[in-house]
Amino acid sequence: MFKLTSLNLNGIRSAATKGVIPWIETTRPDCICVQEIKAQQADMLDKFDVIDEMNGYFQFAEKKGYSGVGIYTRHAPSDVVVGFSPNEFDAEGRYVELRFDTPTRKLSIISCYFPSGSSGDIRQAAKYRFLAELHPHLMRLRAERDFILCGDINIAHTNADIKNWRSNQKNSGFLPEERSWMTQLLEKETETGGLVDVYRVLQPDTTDACYTWWSNRGQAYANNVGWRLDYHLATPAIAALARKEHIYKDVKFSDHAPITIDYDFQL
Repeated sequence: MFKLTSLNLNGIRSAATKGVIPWIETTRPDCICVQEIKAQQADMLDKFDVIDEMNGYFQFAEKKGYSGVGIYTRHAPSDVVVGFSPNEFDAEGRYVELRFDTPTRKLSIISCYFPSGSSGDIRQAAKYRFLAELHPHLMRLRAERDFILCGDINIAHTNADIKNWRSNQKNSGFLPEERSWMTQLLEKETETGGLVDVYRVLQPDTTDACYTWWSNRGQAYANNVGWRLDYHLATPAIAALARKEHIYKDVKFSDHAPITIDYDFQL
């Protein structure tokens, strides 16, 4: 089995103080995709560049204390792709891709952190630009190779993916335009879709148990007033190999919960 975890850390140094590294050492994923590192390369050296004998590959934001993504892996990649958007979003540290190519398979693991538009119209407009740029990139990639994109998508796709869907229909993360983007991406057998929401294949009917993010306001976590924002999005051949999923909530490392999926293949 290939165990793949995704977790928005909301700061790797903060998550480390809450026990994320011993948890990783105990669960021993083959790869873990992380988002919102909120660190620079100098902060990682000799501290967080290797975790549990997994080498880390990163894209850092130019702005200190902001964004940043990474992938820790037990398996040496055949290639590393850092960034997909040189004109705007690479400066924010939102995309890193590891390629594991063999004579029989071309496979990529991607860690991606979608922008949030919750701070206002300017960032919401940036989020829409990101979605518009990422979509054709993923379609080109899908035509060339299998992949699993893990990350904080910052979109709750359906009513089942959010506790208070009625009152959030005008809020970033649950806007009709964002949800339509996801719907298009997941449409079967189309030139503009074809990806699979792996969690929903394994758990098509869950609601309250599916949440991976909770606001820090009020008692959202205690009352499980959550959103499902963290995904594994895969090409169909790889999604068909998914066997088991788990959202870990026993310890709160950040405002997100890690989601792990076991796939029936080995690198």
